Amino acid sequence: MKLAGLTVAYWCVLVTALLPMGCAWLAKSGLMTKPRRDGGFDNHNPRAWLSSQTDWRARANAAQANTFEALPFFIGAVIIAHQLGAVQLRVDVLAFVFVVLRLLYVMLYVADLASARSLVWALALLVNIAILFV
Repeated sequence: MKLAGLTVAYWCVLVTALLPMGCAWLAKSGLMTKPRRDGGFDNHNPRAWLSSQTDWRARANAAQANTFEALPFFIGAVIIAHQLGAVQLRVDVLAFVFVVLRLLYVMLYVADLASARSLVWALALLVNIAILFV
């Protein structure tokens, strides 16, 4: 299936590529307008500011890093599946499931549900591997 010339799987690549930015936004949310001197977001040194965060903001930042780490394998799997002529519906469904699992992963990470998060991470990895073999 195609929408605006892209398959569903390619749209999933776009969503997955934007996911780290969503995690960064979440980590910074509510503090963008607060002055730096009062602990608000420091756009002059954003990485140091993010690394000094605690609790759910720190976990959102860690989720951001992990979403970046997962991105190359997912992009590669989708492109390889397309190049090898895999059944498009299968690639689309698996890519969509991957996106859903990664969104769930971020939510579980921020909520500090470590065991469930690890399980979802493993399922997303298996789905990604499955994309290679469809």
